Amino acid sequence: MEKFIAGLAVGTALGALWVANSARTRALVRRGQEDIKGKVDAYIDEKLAEGEEQKGEPAKKK
Repeated sequence: MEKFIAGLAVGTALGALWVANSARTRALVRRGQEDIKGKVDAYIDEKLAEGEEQKGEPAKKK
């Protein structure tokens, strides 16, 4: 288990250095994060709308 944790820490550090030194990779990571945030926001909005509909309230539209 200690080897796994050490490997994870080293891999994370090396990955961070790689991303920090590469503008293309940094842009790719940033775009991926924005995509994930958009999907999570859409999912949360969908679940909130479903919850409001179950309560008998009309869903709010933006």
